[in-house]
Amino acid sequence: MEQNIMIERLSISSKEEIIDLNQITLRSFNLSDLDDLMVWHTDEKVAKFWGEPYTSKDQGINFIKNMAGKYLRCKAICHNDHAIGCIKLSSSSLYDKSRNRCAEIGYVLASKYWGKGIATCAVKQMVKVAFSEFQSLERLQALVDMDNVGSQKVLEKVGFQKEGLLRKYVFFKGKSRDMIMFSLLFTDLQL
Repeated sequence: MEQNIMIERLSISSKEEIIDLNQITLRSFNLSDLDDLMVWHTDEKVAKFWGEPYTSKDQGINFIKNMAGKYLRCKAICHNDHAIGCIKLSSSSLYDKSRNRCAEIGYVLASKYWGKGIATCAVKQMVKVAFSEFQSLERLQALVDMDNVGSQKVLEKVGFQKEGLLRKYVFFKGKSRDMIMFSLLFTDLQL
């Protein structure tokens, strides 16, 4: 009998959590998000494409306090008001006035939430924000590591078009990496 109880517990704990995508929101980060933020910033799976994992909470605090000035928008991807990821919109117009009609989108999500439609939902929300709040914006673009198939699928589901392969485009984690350029134009949207 004890063995049956153990099997039942295992099957219950292995059930996949179903996420209601209507509960996915974007909001500003708060210092109270620190523990949630540290979940994905210390995850090796996430770090494969995002950057070096954080080793201290001070790095997380610095991220929360100092990111606002670095991006056009930087929001927490939230489920039930818990920060489970981050999505950002940046512009190169600070450096190149000829590209002020273009912005770049980037996102990261805790690996526990991969494959559930959450990143797609968040990107759709940020696309709406970008094109409604920045009237002169004509183009959103995203650079994705060639090995990051999941992120490529997210962009394609939202309507981004694959433009091409940028060979040896970035030097990341000790090696040159190929990147794929995606774009979504304002004229591509179904309004």
